[in-house]
Amino acid sequence: MPENIFVGSVARAYDASAPEMFTPEVLDVTTAFLADAASGGRALEFAIGTGRVALPLSARGVEVTGIDISEDMIAELRAKPGASAIATTVGDFATTTVPGEFALVYLVFNTISNLLHQHETVQCFRNAAHHLAPGGRFVIELTITDLRSFPPGAAALPFDVSESHVGFDTLDTATQRGISTHFFTVGDRIVRFDTPYRYAWPAELDLMAEMAGLTFVERWGDWDRSPFTSESTKHISVWQRPEA
Repeated sequence: MPENIFVGSVARAYDASAPEMFTPEVLDVTTAFLADAASGGRALEFAIGTGRVALPLSARGVEVTGIDISEDMIAELRAKPGASAIATTVGDFATTTVPGEFALVYLVFNTISNLLHQHETVQCFRNAAHHLAPGGRFVIELTITDLRSFPPGAAALPFDVSESHVGFDTLDTATQRGISTHFFTVGDRIVRFDTPYRYAWPAELDLMAEMAGLTFVERWGDWDRSPFTSESTKHISVWQRPEA
């Protein structure tokens, strides 16, 4: 079971830590893609968090249900307009189940990498397949870890340096594990927040999907359906439960 680090002040500050992810430019194209994938059916978000995507997706007319390990993150969601339309359950999204079938199950913003062991990611795919109706789709958004940018012997690699935030990644390629270390400026204080993760390659996820009985549909470089290439920094991948 993944460690729940999104509690207390971390949950309260979560939205403010990545304001660029809440812009209409990001959310409009994200929710348009997901609404299209839902095809008028119900959607289940694994790791719904504070509702960054679920709320605007619900506003598009999609019935959304969510699972999240953090009661504090769900409390942040509950305080927002439109939250009453969204059902939530507290639990580990790799194994927690909710009633009914869904046309769409989705994971956004690298959240699947919070599962630190490969067998947990396999469980996640099986859990998604369990919840999908025949023909339903499983959608994941995940960063491509750029090992080429890590020079030999480098202890850490900065991924963001700004006035309010400095972030570094450290990697262990033998275990496909990393830690993102964040330093945030909060008033006159510097706050540190570490997020461990496990990265997985698209081909590894495709095999997990096949093990769960899902078939590959498509892969894009971003929510706008730009091509996925060897230079892409992330991917949007879609798998489907067979109709029969």
